[in-house]
Amino acid sequence: MALRGDHRECYIPLLRMCDRLAADGVRFKLTVSLSPPLMAMLSDDLLRQRYRDYLEQLTQLADKEILRHHGSPEFLELARMYRRIFHETAVAFDEHYGRDLVGAFRRLQDAGVLEVITTAATHGFLPLLRGQPGAVRAQIMTAVDTYAHHFGKPPEGLWLPECAYYAELEDILADAGIRYFFVDTHGVLNASERPRRGVMAPIACANGVAAFGRDPDSSRQVWSASEGYPGDPECREFYRDVGFDLDPAELRPFLPDGVDRAFTGIKYCRITGGTDQKEPYRPAAAQARADAHAADFMQRAMDAVSRHATTAADRPPQIVALYDAELFGHWWFEGPLWLDLLIRKLAFDQDQVELISPGDYLRRHPNIQCAQPSPSTWGDQGYSTYWLDPGNDWIYRHVHEAGQRMHGLATAHADVAAGSLLHRALQQAARSLLLAQASDWAFIMKTGTAVDYAYDRIRDHMARFHHLADAIDNGRIDERELAALEVMDPIFPQIDYRVYASQ
Repeated sequence: MALRGDHRECYIPLLRMCDRLAADGVRFKLTVSLSPPLMAMLSDDLLRQRYRDYLEQLTQLADKEILRHHGSPEFLELARMYRRIFHETAVAFDEHYGRDLVGAFRRLQDAGVLEVITTAATHGFLPLLRGQPGAVRAQIMTAVDTYAHHFGKPPEGLWLPECAYYAELEDILADAGIRYFFVDTHGVLNASERPRRGVMAPIACANGVAAFGRDPDSSRQVWSASEGYPGDPECREFYRDVGFDLDPAELRPFLPDGVDRAFTGIKYCRITGGTDQKEPYRPAAAQARADAHAADFMQRAMDAVSRHATTAADRPPQIVALYDAELFGHWWFEGPLWLDLLIRKLAFDQDQVELISPGDYLRRHPNIQCAQPSPSTWGDQGYSTYWLDPGNDWIYRHVHEAGQRMHGLATAHADVAAGSLLHRALQQAARSLLLAQASDWAFIMKTGTAVDYAYDRIRDHMARFHHLADAIDNGRIDERELAALEVMDPIFPQIDYRVYASQ
């Protein structure tokens, strides 16, 4: 099972769950992908303090909610529940993890219960960057270097952004020391040779890098809005939040900018049904459903293993269950509990299914079928249509031109003294380009949400890049302006701009 991907709602609950399981002697292994920007944010002292202040604000809001619902026992208990969650999260963040969540993931990996991997530097959509010299390599190598800085070694696997694969990408992955990556189901099923075990086993590219295909059934059980567990009527309703229900005057001290409404995490309703009429959330009933859902998932996994056992006589079939980490706790409040219950059931209630990582699978079964995965993504229609359509295709001309220019700068200035003004400018130009390449901007434009924000981010990163490139070309780098840009975009301190010189 692999997860990728709010401290309070997602990462801290997952870390605490793993700590409890390990303390109870439960045998399990999960794969978690931490993106380079996430590692940077989790390690930033200013953001750590802001997060701690945010928890304090939420605790104060919960205190007010307790007073507000003093005469309503049902809602009062929910307000107290949220107050307890905020307090326990603050204690875990400060005392148990020492405000170092990346370090907590590293310790769990060292303990053998997690396999932590990463993704491309800024989640660039790699198939649409492949025409730029060094662009894909920069996304991969910068990510691997960032990971190695935090974990003391390179990652074994890489989560391709949007599971987007194109032929020959594995060559860059192999150069970076990557042993495996994930693709959507059709990336394996439509491979150059028919996979003998379907998606119940990985396939190996010609250079030996393995591709693991997503299992569609395990995905549907959790992700589907109509069939998945998070849609159960007893689950907490995500969209009914006091951040949108309370009077703005009461909320103002607890809003990020003091004006615009925002989610607080305090939610009193359960899904109930498909109408706007929602019933109060019932934690005990939701917990009972999480237990039933965990039992159901386990039984389905056992059935799948039994069905496919005859097609994999030389090795047990494997089920690759891929999910966004933010599903667990953020979108699906009961998600961390469900995962905890599932892991315990798999450990103690059966002996057919074992949770292992892709790296462990390859060590146990090094000889796998050789076949070329099909170009694919896990996005809409399975290919690139979500990131390349009439609403966002204008992006790529600018990103490609900037990539060509960065390639020229890196090639022309391959031998620059580290720490010099020119070196700093080249480093910052590379950062600006990586940020402009993020697939998030095209995604936002396609969905039609916060389009102006996405446009402004691309424009700003492109403007900063070309400003620096012009200064480098003209030999007139303003140190004060450069220092300001370094403060504005301090990401990837280990970046090496020379990676853009690579073909």
